[in-house]
Amino acid sequence: MRVLQINTVCGFGSTGRTSVELAQALADGGHECHIAYGQGKSDYPNSYKIGGRLENHLHNAGSRLFGNQGYYSKAGTRGLIRYAESLCPDVVHLRNLHGNYLNLEILFRYLASRPTPVVWTLHDCWAFTGKCAHYTRVDCQKWQTRCHHCPQVRAYPPSLFWDRSARMYEDKKRWFTSISKMTVVAVSEWLAGEARKSFLAQYPVRCVYNWVDSATFKPAGGTRERFGLAAEDFVVLAVSAGWDQDDIKMMDLIALSRMLRGEAKIVLVGRLRGGGRVPEGFVHVPYTADTHELAQLYSMADVYAHLSVEDTFGKVIAEALACGTPAVVYNSTACPEVVGPGCGFVVEPRNLEQYRGAIMRVKRAGKGAFSPACVEFARMQYDLIRNARRYVSIYQELQEA
Repeated sequence: MRVLQINTVCGFGSTGRTSVELAQALADGGHECHIAYGQGKSDYPNSYKIGGRLENHLHNAGSRLFGNQGYYSKAGTRGLIRYAESLCPDVVHLRNLHGNYLNLEILFRYLASRPTPVVWTLHDCWAFTGKCAHYTRVDCQKWQTRCHHCPQVRAYPPSLFWDRSARMYEDKKRWFTSISKMTVVAVSEWLAGEARKSFLAQYPVRCVYNWVDSATFKPAGGTRERFGLAAEDFVVLAVSAGWDQDDIKMMDLIALSRMLRGEAKIVLVGRLRGGGRVPEGFVHVPYTADTHELAQLYSMADVYAHLSVEDTFGKVIAEALACGTPAVVYNSTACPEVVGPGCGFVVEPRNLEQYRGAIMRVKRAGKGAFSPACVEFARMQYDLIRNARRYVSIYQELQEA
């Protein structure tokens, strides 16, 4: 079977790594996989870069200035279609289509004209809203009927001047429901439930969790001395690609650190955006894409703190569990379902007293009381080979339909 994946990036970032991992698993199973991507570079051999840097920058400018995302990049999208026609894939597997690298109308007109089945993995909510990738923080449910007067015009993907959410909702609904043979795959049960409330509900909606590379993310002997930590320290780890000083996650983590003063050491992993400084008392580790280093960091910690109130999966939670580290998460969106029984605690959103109490329960019981359950749950739910086979089954079902 020949599969063409289309994603914003290839080989880095959460969705980029997932795309390559699936491609490699498919290749190991005797299939052929190609990845078309729109941003950055990739050393994956069967990859195709969509468009060029100038076109991407112009699309980005048009999206920010006029609020129209997905209406530019015509030349790059036509090049993608020529590439797809040369491959003649058995399945087209869509992933993140936002990122200012595709003309959505041209792409979906092509997909609708072909008998090739389509699988669309949703990593966020963008596919069924007029604009935003997430909406729970502002409690907006307009997407269930028709988006308009978006309360997050300047949130990702940002529009500086105009609110085009009503137009984009109608266009996306028309384009995205034009495919005759498609299955929608959500990366969590929570996201699958949201998709079933949207215009995508005309298609089968399945759930296949993101996976964790168990050969890399496993309990390891991470050294603490490198980060100025002692063996007896109780270490709370927080990981994100970037931290903003005024973001809920950072504000809650700083408040939590004051409550845990003298009880724990907090290690913060990720970029500090906007010229932010390392909060007092924190150990800061710059962002790293090195998965082996991440595995050592997860393994070094006694507990993983995930303070997001808006996640469609939370792969860092799954990675921490795979390394034997229990997690504490908010009872919001998909976060609770990622933490299995005996793998940590779920507390009410932004209730830092509860959060501190959960961390102290881990400290009193010891990490070892949780580690076996964490590793086993991650192995059962987030195994690459098992979940890759689920995708193959979906591909085959579509071909036989």
